[in-house]
Amino acid sequence: MAKKLRGQGTERVMKKLQVNIELGQYYEAHQMYRTLYFRYLSQKKYDDLISLLYDGSILFFTHSQHNSGSDLSVLLINVFNESEVPVTDELMDKLGTLFSMMLPDSPERNNFLTTALKWSSKNREDSPTFGHPRLHQSVALTLWKEKNYQQSRYHFIHSTDGDNCASMLIEYHITEGYPSEVDLFIAQTVLQYLCLKNKSTASTAFHAYTEKHPAVTSGFPYLLPLLNFLQFLLQAIEREKLAYFAVLCEKYQPSLQRDPTYSEYVDRIGQLFFGLTPPPKQQGGLFGNLLQSFFGGFDENFTEEGEPVAGPSKREASFKLRQEELD
Repeated sequence: MAKKLRGQGTERVMKKLQVNIELGQYYEAHQMYRTLYFRYLSQKKYDDLISLLYDGSILFFTHSQHNSGSDLSVLLINVFNESEVPVTDELMDKLGTLFSMMLPDSPERNNFLTTALKWSSKNREDSPTFGHPRLHQSVALTLWKEKNYQQSRYHFIHSTDGDNCASMLIEYHITEGYPSEVDLFIAQTVLQYLCLKNKSTASTAFHAYTEKHPAVTSGFPYLLPLLNFLQFLLQAIEREKLAYFAVLCEKYQPSLQRDPTYSEYVDRIGQLFFGLTPPPKQQGGLFGNLLQSFFGGFDENFTEEGEPVAGPSKREASFKLRQEELD
């Protein structure tokens, strides 16, 4: 009987909250939500509290009460931590929805996202510090809609959504990039995916980008050497061929020098996928001595099937001039 009475009491409180908000009495409603938060938390009524805070957050955001909505959203994550609720796709989607309703430049949004990502990383051996890939995907999609391409790309890198990442990068390049950077936009992304050992998403993003970008007018082998490097690199990783990787890095060293970070990415990829050791910091050159011992006895060119052979590639020689013009 007491349990029933408590249920009726909660229902009355919820109705009163709804009335307060509809009447514009937002401060009173917010204080009531916080009172219920502490009461339910002490009673360990976690499921009811999660529903209460999520629905309350949505209600406040709908009425443009962003501070109150953000406050309840952060309290919701506190409940997740307190209750040790498992990380599920459903909860990731809820957090993504709350993030999308917050003001883009508000400090509360940054605080919420930091807290949410930290919680979503719990018990994840594959990504102990970066956050759940599904939450990153949801955040990336929201930031893409807001035209915040740089931050969107960061979150896509920590997701498994290579297809949407490629579409965002195409829009990013067309909107803010130079024509000569068409290959640079996807190169950094693919290399970063690989440095996170996410070769499947790296491959998806690369092929989606090269298929959909209007400036990439030919298939493999591409007119841009850096795109060919990425194609060969993905093949080398898939086939686990160290010699192939070594020849590849030597052949495309001029293209890799277009961005000073590429050498660091490639060094890391060599360590992760081919068991190479880090080069001494004092060594010079693009890759130091990391790959030097593997270059002897290999020619620098490839057939269309992707195997090392002697002699120049006619297709690649024919577009070298065009590449120089783009640079």
